[in-house]
Amino acid sequence: MHRRSFIKQKAMLAASIGLGATQLSAAGKSFFEVKNNSFNLNYAPHLGMFKNLAGDDPIDQLNFMADQGFTAFEDNGMKMRTPELQEKMAKTMTERNIQMGVFVAHEIFWKEPNLTNGDQSLRTKFLKEIEESVVVAKRVNAKWVTVVPGHVDLQINPATQSVNVIESLKRACEILEPHGIIMVLEPLNFRDHPGQFLTESPQAHAICKAVNSPSCKILFDLYHQQIQEGNLIPNIDAFWDEIAYFQVGDNPGRKEPTTGEINYENVFKHIYSKGFKGILGMEHGNSLEGKEGEMAVLEAYRKSDSFKLVH
Repeated sequence: MHRRSFIKQKAMLAASIGLGATQLSAAGKSFFEVKNNSFNLNYAPHLGMFKNLAGDDPIDQLNFMADQGFTAFEDNGMKMRTPELQEKMAKTMTERNIQMGVFVAHEIFWKEPNLTNGDQSLRTKFLKEIEESVVVAKRVNAKWVTVVPGHVDLQINPATQSVNVIESLKRACEILEPHGIIMVLEPLNFRDHPGQFLTESPQAHAICKAVNSPSCKILFDLYHQQIQEGNLIPNIDAFWDEIAYFQVGDNPGRKEPTTGEINYENVFKHIYSKGFKGILGMEHGNSLEGKEGEMAVLEAYRKSDSFKLVH
């Protein structure tokens, strides 16, 4: 979005939410003029999160995110977008100093086993999809891709399932390592995704140790792990050496920070104190609809990131 267009949109936004010039000036400081008020951590919105404020066009949305001080972006569905759009988005992210976060690297089996049962045809399919994801990752300058091992196989011993998963992941690492790409394993909670093989951070940590590759790390989704096991800060410390990526969502509801039970200001402050330079994906919905909801998301991250004021 060009500067002139953005100024026009700002005026239209003021009219749409009933702000006068004085009010807009105050609101603008919080929601628009933030170039000198960047976040402590690399929070990554996704497409659609600010579509009412920024418009439907992905490039306008990326520019809006940058204008709000965000330095990262994630897109689970990036692999499904056309190469032309991928290249255009990558160019915009480079120009606006936005780092690309995760996209989903393969088909996730929500209802049936795939990596857990050792089926060679399914393993071959998975590895082919990992190869395809390398091409996309290089096109959009992505360092991380999400991997979910899939559903459990109730007819196979859990230890054998672990062996099958580890072997598939080792094979994937052979593909990813030469390109410096990291697959991040995402444990999922039992309530939203019943029957998934990978559910807890200790399990993910053990698998990463067994795979023993710089291309196999943990995606620590704070929403999933709050439901599955709680104890967030101690578990972050316990498994820190294998955590490469975080995702955010409050519980209950999987909406922005401040809407649920997680003290995100403390969690973010702790992650920051450990020197984390990676990305925290904003993988949640908005608690309110429309422009009001999008402004609420911005305000929630400003508030939860406000620990910088006490340094």
